[in-house]
Amino acid sequence: MKLIVAIIKPFKLDEVREALTPLGIQGLTVSEVKGFGRQKGQTEIYRGAEYVVNFLPKVKLEVAVNDDLVSRVLEAIQQSAKTGKIGDGKIFVFDIEKTVRIRTGETDGEAL
Repeated sequence: MKLIVAIIKPFKLDEVREALTPLGIQGLTVSEVKGFGRQKGQTEIYRGAEYVVNFLPKVKLEVAVNDDLVSRVLEAIQQSAKTGKIGDGKIFVFDIEKTVRIRTGETDGEAL
């Protein structure tokens, strides 16, 4: 099992969710986060005053999948989150050692 974590632009969230649904993904976790990469933030004007925003708003998706789905999930996220511009985000893949569904006690692949 793998945990796939993707940091994407907020307005791409619905497209990514729609791309994952046909793959059989039944659940994912979404968090609003802030960060910066090569963009290094941006300058904005608010009420006539200019200020620098060092951390840009992003969305963090977390989805646990069986090993056989990893490549398809990665491709779906990459294609649906891509704008072709700087700041599209990153995808990380981690190994999951153990999973337990609290309600039923199911473990590992059954718990997903």
